[in-house]
Amino acid sequence: MASEDARAAVTATPTAAADTAGTGPVPKPAVAKRRAGVPVWRTGKPDAVLAAAVDVARDAITTIAQPGEIGAHIGARSEGDRLVTHLFESRLPGYVGWQWFAVITRNSRSKVVTVSELGLLPSEDSILAPEWVPWAERVRPEDQAAGEEAEEAVAVAVAGDADESEAYDDADETEADADDPDDASVTEAD
Repeated sequence: MASEDARAAVTATPTAAADTAGTGPVPKPAVAKRRAGVPVWRTGKPDAVLAAAVDVARDAITTIAQPGEIGAHIGARSEGDRLVTHLFESRLPGYVGWQWFAVITRNSRSKVVTVSELGLLPSEDSILAPEWVPWAERVRPEDQAAGEEAEEAVAVAVAGDADESEAYDDADETEADADDPDDASVTEAD
């Protein structure tokens, strides 16, 4: 009997355990919605030397982009010990809302900053593709009508090509008959 009570206590849900204690149901933790583009950052204060190295990060990004394509500095975020990501606005045409990033690091007790990674990431403000919809659900009647018209045009063109090729074949045969002297002599002899 005691083992059954122990098993029930182990398998009890947090809500059921709270109900038996008389405190009411335990609220479920909110599930964080995944944000597009920027990975989940580690919390914490960025390294002071790396956070101050905005010019180093901007200069590094100019190796992959024109200086006019790099906007204002958005911020520096810590990714761990002596590892910071600097974010800059993108002024690149077609990439509104995107962000240039430069991940920089340094060795322990060193003031020398090293660039680890560069790139361009979408942000929450950027235009992202809509959710994927299966073909059968996204085709509209006017799309099907346009497709049928295109198929008819192809069929007419193929039929026209076939008629022209038959005419060329007939013309080739009559020219070959006229050029062949053996065929002419056989016809005259008969």
